[in-house]
Amino acid sequence: MRTRLLPLLIVLMAGVLLALGFPLAVSLAAAQQQRVVVDRIDDTVRFAALAQFVTDQGPVPDERRSTLQEQLDRYHDTYGIRAGVFYRDGDVMARAPRDWYMPAEGEGREAFQEALTGRRSEDPSQVWPWQRGERLVVASPVVRDGDVVAVVFTDSPTGQLRSRVLRGWLLIVAGECVAMLVAVGAAFRLTGWVLRPVRILDAATHDIATGRMNSRVAAAGGPPELRRLARSFNEMADNVEEVLEQQRAFVADASHQLRNPLAALLLRIELLALELPEGNAEIASVRTEGKRLAQVLDDLLDLALAEHASAELRLTDIGELAAERVAAWRPLADEKGVLLSSEAVAVTAWADPVALSSALDAVIDNALKFTPQGEEVTVTTASQGNTSTIVVTDRGPGLTDEELSRIGDRFWRSGHHQNVKGSGLGLSISRALLAAGGGSIAYAHHEPHGLQVTLSVPRTQSDDA
Repeated sequence: MRTRLLPLLIVLMAGVLLALGFPLAVSLAAAQQQRVVVDRIDDTVRFAALAQFVTDQGPVPDERRSTLQEQLDRYHDTYGIRAGVFYRDGDVMARAPRDWYMPAEGEGREAFQEALTGRRSEDPSQVWPWQRGERLVVASPVVRDGDVVAVVFTDSPTGQLRSRVLRGWLLIVAGECVAMLVAVGAAFRLTGWVLRPVRILDAATHDIATGRMNSRVAAAGGPPELRRLARSFNEMADNVEEVLEQQRAFVADASHQLRNPLAALLLRIELLALELPEGNAEIASVRTEGKRLAQVLDDLLDLALAEHASAELRLTDIGELAAERVAAWRPLADEKGVLLSSEAVAVTAWADPVALSSALDAVIDNALKFTPQGEEVTVTTASQGNTSTIVVTDRGPGLTDEELSRIGDRFWRSGHHQNVKGSGLGLSISRALLAAGGGSIAYAHHEPHGLQVTLSVPRTQSDDA
């Protein structure tokens, strides 16, 4: 979720910074140029004050014109700005450098014509850092006796202006980058703060889904909405755990309470059998059904205990455990004429040895029940990634795809195997025992016929464990 939320926040923050940065950059460029224009205006006003007393008669005007020319020369030598005073018809009163002429067209000519109307020329168009060769022109009228007699014209290079604007922009970009880094850091913290309760909630949900019903969420961090969700989740989990506990208690109590009357009933059946002829079919049928009912009650009690008990995980050599269970079941396999073999290698995993042994016993027992005489049941161990496995394969009749999807359900038995002794709870007990320790059980076809059962347990200790 962070991978979707974080880019969105970053894009939004980048958009906000760009929306602020562009106007700031434009404003900075305009302010820098305005400073230059104001300076040029001051210069033209000063030169206009000198030029308005220059006339074309007598020796005095020549002295004033020389003074004006001297000021323009010094101005050009100092600042590198071309400046001149031109009569209305374009003739030169004074200029620096001496070989410079009034532009015949373009923005400079427009500024000159504007000044002839008695107004200062309009501000020049904005100069940008990438516009090499651009110049700023400013023109002011020279007024004598209410008439415009000449125009002071300045033509300034823009190199320094463009450099100042560029440096200002670089500072803005640097500031935006720093702000972006701070914003990204804040976004990481914000998304972490917002999503941390979600991750905890997801982990707790996964724990409950895998059978760890005591998992809860600490409703201490995150937004108020998520804290309320955490509290609601904990209340729901408490209610679910209470209901499941009541169900398990009912199954266990019912199984336990039914065993005594059933035992008494079986005893009376045996006593009744003594009064009837030996080999009576009805008595044999009742005795068989009674024993089957006793087995169902025992399995129900085992299932309730398996779902309720917590696993005591420790590092276990499941290869050694599998070889031990194969050795324990081999006499029964030999009695049935089934070859029970072990290809167990030394593989370690975090598991409850007692629970794993019980689950493996149920799987081997199931395989021996349905494997015909002369066929083989094989138990192998392996490891892959973070999981260790025990695989039990048999050469029995196998199951259809539909039956394969239902195997392990409580009380479910294949319609083709109803005559085989069993309660339909053995594999359910195995699944409950494995789930308590973070393991699982899976079923698949074993070619050309038979069933393959895989018991998986984690190789590393989980945080919960």
